[in-house]
Amino acid sequence: MHIQKVLGSDIAMCFDQCPPGDAPQDVQEVALARTTAWAARCRRAERAEGQALFGIVQGGIDTPRRLRHMAEITPLDFDGHALGGLAVGESVEDTYRVLDEVAHQLPADKPRYLMGVGTPTDLERGIVAGIDMFDCVMPTRNARNGYLFTSQGRVNIPNAQYRTDLGPIDPACPCSTCGTYSRAYLRHLYIAKEILYSRLATLHNLTFYARHVRALRDRILAEGQRA
Repeated sequence: MHIQKVLGSDIAMCFDQCPPGDAPQDVQEVALARTTAWAARCRRAERAEGQALFGIVQGGIDTPRRLRHMAEITPLDFDGHALGGLAVGESVEDTYRVLDEVAHQLPADKPRYLMGVGTPTDLERGIVAGIDMFDCVMPTRNARNGYLFTSQGRVNIPNAQYRTDLGPIDPACPCSTCGTYSRAYLRHLYIAKEILYSRLATLHNLTFYARHVRALRDRILAEGQRA
């Protein structure tokens, strides 16, 4: 019930310092101290009525440091908690390792939020690790740059092979872009730098992400029923 209430609110994030994934230990420690200090100040600040406030756990790819910072942030009694500082230069293997070792240790009675991540595979790995919420520019930024997600793999729409392709971006996609426009037309819009391309491509990528997460949820519910 608490999680449902929070997810229906306006959400604010505490200030934090996010160092690069390969930042040296002294830089990481300064970032942790500053993030904790800012979190305490944000927690004391007046908020708009109905606004939820999330604390942010930093610490790079070092699990003990992450857990130490988590022990500083979670007692401040935020409405939810976020993992920041991932997908900022470290390897994908390190990102997933930190998720697997840290995410499930965030308080289970409050939303767990993974910041700035990521690919469809990243979302699946995050959910398995215990994450509830995500944000990322990938579906919209990739759309604007010609990269479209489909059930058959990514489509790079500027490629010449799509110049006369009259099929939809993804035959399995129910979005209005796929139901109305061909790959050839979208490629034409992209090459001509028409703003309509960005709108149509963004609609498709967001639909893909929404359907992907819905399918993951349905799978979790089905597995729960079998158990």
